[in-house]
Amino acid sequence: MRLLSALSLGLLLAAGAAQAAEVPAPLASLRNQIEASDYRATGQLVRVDANGNRISYAIAVKGLWFRDAMHTLVEVVPPKSVAAQARQDQRVRILLEMRPDGRDSIKIFRPREPAPAMLPFDRWGESFLGTAISYEDLFDPQYFWPGQTILRDAVHGGRQCQLLKSTPGPSDRTHYSDVQTCLDRTIDYPIYAEKVMKQGAMVKEFTYYGLRQSNRVWSATQVEARIRGRAGSTLLIVKRGSANAHLSVNDFQPEQINHFEDRP
Repeated sequence: MRLLSALSLGLLLAAGAAQAAEVPAPLASLRNQIEASDYRATGQLVRVDANGNRISYAIAVKGLWFRDAMHTLVEVVPPKSVAAQARQDQRVRILLEMRPDGRDSIKIFRPREPAPAMLPFDRWGESFLGTAISYEDLFDPQYFWPGQTILRDAVHGGRQCQLLKSTPGPSDRTHYSDVQTCLDRTIDYPIYAEKVMKQGAMVKEFTYYGLRQSNRVWSATQVEARIRGRAGSTLLIVKRGSANAHLSVNDFQPEQINHFEDRP
């Protein structure tokens, strides 16, 4: 959110055979990998300001593809310097549901609130905890937009890549006009991406580090997010995780998610 791949990063396009034939091969491979998503990961979300000062949040992510949709659950605990009770009150869980037809949704769960709040679309582009990552960045729907084109071969960070340009259709709910992703030619996995905002043409840059394979599933151990032209950055660091977590539908039921324990 992938921890980023997570957050990162799990999805599949429900398309017919004729449509599937038009999908670039690297993207088809990535979609197939995402369709098998069943992962959990824990780590840190770190906000680095212009002076190098850091604020770190504990983060946990679960991801599972079921019922023709990618379900991602993100839980964040505020910095340890905050009083224990306040930490409990400030915890947040975010349930993201990504569907290939664009019917995406984001729900926010907080302690002592009886039911989750649906996050309206106009807030999806907001900064998440003051970082360079927005709520929409937590589920990366661009791999399932209708416009998918391999622009050219490229080299990034010494890796041979193919540059994929993704553009949304009229029914896709997004604040981005397009996303360009460098996919490693060997593993068909993103190593760098640029996302262009519809309003103001602001560009976000995402760089994926520490790529590794577990149970034939590729992921990144760290993702750095930057807003071009601005100082500071955001780091999403994966410390532990499993690519075969044996999750079930019950892990994503609102009643289960809304049950906050007494301790953070």
